[in-house]
Amino acid sequence: MNSTDVHPTGTTAQPAAAAPPGPVPLAAVRLPRGYSLRLHPRAATVCLLVLAALAGVSVWTLTLGDFPMPASTVVDVLTGGGTRGEHYIVMELRMPRLLTALLVGASLGLAGALFQAVARNPLGSPDVIGFTVGSATGALTVILLIGGSAAAVAGGAVAGGLATSVLVHLLSRRGGTQGYRLVLVGIGVSSLLSSLNAYLIARASFGDAQSAAVWLTGSLNARGWEHVVPMAAALAVLLPAALLLGRPLRMLEMGDDAACSLGVRAEPVRIGLVLVGVALTAAATAASGPIPFVALVAPQAVRRLTRATGPNLLGSALLGAVLLAASDIAAQRLLAPTQLPVGVFTGVVGGGYLIWLIAGRWRGRAGL
Repeated sequence: MNSTDVHPTGTTAQPAAAAPPGPVPLAAVRLPRGYSLRLHPRAATVCLLVLAALAGVSVWTLTLGDFPMPASTVVDVLTGGGTRGEHYIVMELRMPRLLTALLVGASLGLAGALFQAVARNPLGSPDVIGFTVGSATGALTVILLIGGSAAAVAGGAVAGGLATSVLVHLLSRRGGTQGYRLVLVGIGVSSLLSSLNAYLIARASFGDAQSAAVWLTGSLNARGWEHVVPMAAALAVLLPAALLLGRPLRMLEMGDDAACSLGVRAEPVRIGLVLVGVALTAAATAASGPIPFVALVAPQAVRRLTRATGPNLLGSALLGAVLLAASDIAAQRLLAPTQLPVGVFTGVVGGGYLIWLIAGRWRGRAGL
C-alpha cells in the first residue's frame, strides 16, 4: 500500500501515517538478467518461522484421521520405513491432500500479494475483484454444460479467469488499470458472475447441481496425486515469473510517474503481473474450487509481521500455504466427526478479518 489508500467507494482516504522504514538489507543476492534479491533481517526471520510452522502443520496433518498415527511413525514412513498399510495411509491418502493444500495456499497468497500491490489497495485480492469467481464460472461451464475430465475442468477454470481479467482490464483501463477502478469494476464483475454461476446450477440436473455446489464451497476432500502434479508444475513456472517481476512491481508501488522515470513501462508490467496472478488463481481454483480470503489475508498479515516495504511475495506464498493447511485441519477436526469443506472455514475467518479491516479504515477516516 502507498501512503494514500483508495477505498472501494471511490473516495480517497487521507494520507496514512508513513510505514516504519524497512530494516537495512542483510544481503543482496545477484540474480540473472541484472536482478537482485534483497534480504531483510526481520523478513528473513519471519520467513524462517513460517517455514517452521509449515513443517509442524504438515507433520500434524499427516498424523490426523480415522487412523491416528504418532509423529514418529509418520517420519518413519517418510524416510522409507513403516508397514504397507501405514505407507498407503500416509502417502496415498493424506500426503496428496496436504500437498494440494500447501500448493493452493501458496498460489493464492502469492496472487493476493500481486493484485494488492497492483491495485495499491488491501481489498485488491482475486476473490474480491472477481478473478476467482471468473475461474469458477469457467469450471462450472465445463462441469454442467460441456462435460469432461479433470483436465478439461482445469482448462475451463484457466479460460474463465483469463476472460474475466480481460473484461476487468478493459472496463477499468481509463487512464490505466490502477487504484480503486480495478477494485470497483472487479466487485461489479464478481457480482454478475456469481449470479451467472447460480443460474448455471439452477438449470442443471439435481446430481450435477449437487456436485457443482460442493465444488463451489472449496474443498480438499479426495484430492490425489492427479491434483498435486499439475498444481506443482503451474507453481514451478509462475513463482519464478512473479519473483522476477517483483523489482518493477516495487517501483510501481511508488507511483507510475516515479516508475517511468526509473525506466519501468508501467502498463505492460502491470498487465504481465495481472496475467501471472490470474494464472495462479485459476490453477488454485481448478485444483480445489474457489477458496475465499486466503489471498486477502496472507499478504496483509505478512506485511504486518515483517514491517518491510514492497509486495513481500515469497512471505505471502509461505504464509498462504500455512493458513490453508491449518484451516484444513480446523475444518476436519472442529466439528468431528462432521468434516466441513475448507472453504467454509476460510470464509468465516476471512469474513471476520474483512469486517475488522473495513471497520479499522472507517475509524481511521472518522478520526476515532
